[in-house]
Amino acid sequence: MPAKSIMPNRREVIATTVALGAVSVLPSALKTAAADTSIRKFSPNFPQHQLHDLRNRVRATRWPDKETVAGDTQGVQLATIQKLAAYWASDYDWSPMQARLDSLPHFITGIDGLDIHFIHVRSKHKDALPLIVTHGWPGSIIEQLKIIEPLTDPTAHGGSASDAFHLVIPSLPGYGFSGKPTAPGWTPTRIARAWAELMQGLGYTKYVAQGGDWGNAVTETMALQQPPGLLGIHTNMAATVPAEISKALAAGTPPPASLTPDERRAWNQLDDFYKNGLGYAIEMNNRPQTLYGIADSPVGLAAWMLDHDIRSYEMIARVFDGQTEGLTRDDILDNVTLYWLTNTAISSARLYWDNAHFPAGGFFDPRGIQIPVAVSAFPDEIYQAPQSWAEKAYPKLIHYNRLPKGGHFAAWEQPATFSAELRASFKTLRESI
Repeated sequence: MPAKSIMPNRREVIATTVALGAVSVLPSALKTAAADTSIRKFSPNFPQHQLHDLRNRVRATRWPDKETVAGDTQGVQLATIQKLAAYWASDYDWSPMQARLDSLPHFITGIDGLDIHFIHVRSKHKDALPLIVTHGWPGSIIEQLKIIEPLTDPTAHGGSASDAFHLVIPSLPGYGFSGKPTAPGWTPTRIARAWAELMQGLGYTKYVAQGGDWGNAVTETMALQQPPGLLGIHTNMAATVPAEISKALAAGTPPPASLTPDERRAWNQLDDFYKNGLGYAIEMNNRPQTLYGIADSPVGLAAWMLDHDIRSYEMIARVFDGQTEGLTRDDILDNVTLYWLTNTAISSARLYWDNAHFPAGGFFDPRGIQIPVAVSAFPDEIYQAPQSWAEKAYPKLIHYNRLPKGGHFAAWEQPATFSAELRASFKTLRESI
């Protein structure tokens, strides 16, 4: 079904809503299917009893036996999750994140029958470039909070006025504060159309898009759809794996002898992920509704989210061992707590089921994008895309950089580097406007 058109007076609705001061809406009060296409101001508040219940549930966790191996090959280790739980139950405080969320302009609008939440921060610099940034799983809008100031106010963060962006940061359907679909079909293809409609409705006639994880699938699909005004995209989890490489990995054959060192490293990373890191995706692809345990147990939810990819897990384990990394203990628990408070463990998982049942190609398969693309390749991503593969996948590659540090949650882990990458990536597109 094609998306409904957005009312042409949306910008006036924003101005009026902000001026009048809209009434706060609790996340639990959001409609799952909305026909109201106006833009409404939104305050993401939670009752205190939900936070007390969360802490009590963490304290009441029934623990399994310790893993029977020395390493993490059986999954999230008992010592790691118990350290997380002890901090969550006794020392963690949601209120700083609540204050951070309160400081930002949130909105809700109906697109294609569903309430879509988004943060919309306009730069003070008049020539700022509009940018829509999309998170993935097990991420959320919390992934992007650290890049808001550097991108919208670059002069205060080592940049110039010509580096400024207007930022739009939506929550995926079924995630965070967006509505939860009540019927299947909210695939990256449908979300991409919704995002284009959102940008059009906000009055942005020329803009760029960015994403990683599911955000990359949505962003690359937007590039394929070529909606009016989309100038180019940036990805930190590029889909560049050549068909012959995918086939060889699937068949379990040895890597081709012709691979360069960068390509061989990417092969090794992908081979490890396909063999050892896809358990969560297989379950969510096939049986997301079965995951009642992660909707009922906060610790179960945290463990499920921590086990996304091995390098992210290893980093998080080090954090709870007291080491300093790109993320803090509070960062990690802010994100898990948001999933818990919004009760989106299963609604977010259904994106995997939808994508598997309405397929549009493999996750890392080149899509044939014909508009400008920028790639930031972080070393601890699921795989660090080689420049040779990126050049073949994106005929209009305008930026490629192989970064020395950072992983799957790049904007969250390395916000200064990530912000610098976006400034460099879209510089030539700014000049062409």
